[in-house]
Amino acid sequence: MGGMSQLISPTLSSPASPACPFQRRRRSQASAPRRPRATRPAVISCESGPSERVDRREVLLGLGGMCAAGGLGVGRRGDALALPIQAPNLSECQTAGTSSGNNCCPPYSATILDYKFTPTGKLRVRRPAHKVDEAYLAKYKKAVELMKALPADDPRSFAQQANVHCAYCDGAYDQVGFPDLELQVHNSWLFFPFHRFYLHFHERILGKLIGDDSFALPFWNWDAPAGMTIPQIFTDPSSSLYDPLRDPAHQPPEVLDMDLGDAAPTPQRQIDLNLSIMYRQMRRGGSMENSPHGPVHVWVGDPRQPNGENMGIFYSAGRDPIFYSHHANVDRMWQVWKKLNPRNVDFTDQDWLDSSFLFYDEDARLVRVKVRDCLDPEMLGFTYQKVDLPWLSKRATPRATPAGESSSTSSSPPDFPLTLSSLASITLKRPKVSRPQADKDKQEETLVVDGIEFDPTNCVKFDVYVDDTDAGEVKPDDSEFAGSFFNVPHGRGNKKKGKMEAMTTTLRLGITDLLEDLKLDDDDEILVTLIPRRGKGKVKIGGVRIELSS
Repeated sequence: MGGMSQLISPTLSSPASPACPFQRRRRSQASAPRRPRATRPAVISCESGPSERVDRREVLLGLGGMCAAGGLGVGRRGDALALPIQAPNLSECQTAGTSSGNNCCPPYSATILDYKFTPTGKLRVRRPAHKVDEAYLAKYKKAVELMKALPADDPRSFAQQANVHCAYCDGAYDQVGFPDLELQVHNSWLFFPFHRFYLHFHERILGKLIGDDSFALPFWNWDAPAGMTIPQIFTDPSSSLYDPLRDPAHQPPEVLDMDLGDAAPTPQRQIDLNLSIMYRQMRRGGSMENSPHGPVHVWVGDPRQPNGENMGIFYSAGRDPIFYSHHANVDRMWQVWKKLNPRNVDFTDQDWLDSSFLFYDEDARLVRVKVRDCLDPEMLGFTYQKVDLPWLSKRATPRATPAGESSSTSSSPPDFPLTLSSLASITLKRPKVSRPQADKDKQEETLVVDGIEFDPTNCVKFDVYVDDTDAGEVKPDDSEFAGSFFNVPHGRGNKKKGKMEAMTTTLRLGITDLLEDLKLDDDDEILVTLIPRRGKGKVKIGGVRIELSS
């Protein structure tokens, strides 16, 4: 299948310091812009090795680039295979698996209705947050103000809305029929549909509170230069849209850093890097959930808090109103991706289409929804205002290799499993060289980092480079940069054992275009380098390989 396997991906804190501290950086000089070139989208699949069958209920494909196995039950329960995820049983909701043991459970209702959306004839239009007018802003502020004023036990209240994310993302629910399997919407193919429904009902509740059926959430347009700062509508301390638990150093006009790098570029250079990251994630088999979704969460969160609250850790992310605009843009990327190329299509697997969730609607009724009902935004009554996509012209260009220096230098292979505490390089044999274009269109050459094991409560990031002897100097707008692994801190406690469990996942990066750019299409071997950026020594790597993915 040549579809969502290119856009999904799996990707958390000590009491004394933030889970994902953001280091203050000095600015450097800007670099010259890159020349754009044409490309084709990569096609990535997610599967286990020859001896292990992957449970599809734990696989995160396409819009992300990774496969999550991590202690969620892969290979443990054969009867759990080939079954759609069922909506959780609210009566069995438990304390979320966070370090502070949060109770994120919603109010209980024994009555569940199958949700039927009734079109109103006019689509709600989600617009860029930095372009909304005063009339809209007044309505939005009033709607959130009224939501925050609702009783604490009202499932439509702002606190309860925030708890929805905590419950589905931090282990409050087990999978129905499989008590040893946690229901987790991150790092799985449930990521996009869950959040689309979540925003839909949040939006409908806000509209109901102000009596405006046309009300739509704004989207944080962080994929365009004009939107790469926190939108001004969220910065007024007297507004209901304000959250004091944000990084004070990242207020406007500070430019969003999608890379969370150590050195601080000039604002224009940062914008260029962000656009290059967007290009890679949307056009080359990257992971939208992995980045920029994850780095934006951490960049906004407050490093003065124990876990980077609110946005910097999943259990509290929904407490910040900006969360909903952030995810509106993530959701928008799903739509943009499907329109970039006819091959970019949603999964057709019935297990995915029939997976279901529970939400409270604008009338406080508990409703059941299925993934198949959210694939077309217009069927849910909303659309996005069309805006420019400046990252489409940001294809990376290879750096010049110094005279007399071979960039494919052999390297002594490290011993796996490897604790990634410093740079690690390995020379890998390619499965096939000099492939014709027709073959490339059918199969993506994929770099696979297997057995990525880490504590999900830690912030972890490492970069992956190809064919570079000085990988420490490579930036996201260089062709040698293949991609990154990034984990947003989240609780994943085993409630029966009373402890946090390690997560194991696999990162998959499409490298067909990258190898063409580097003129390595005819090489039998390539040099791959992993560099830890955050959580050094806190992640293990099981192995690295190259395969062809259909």
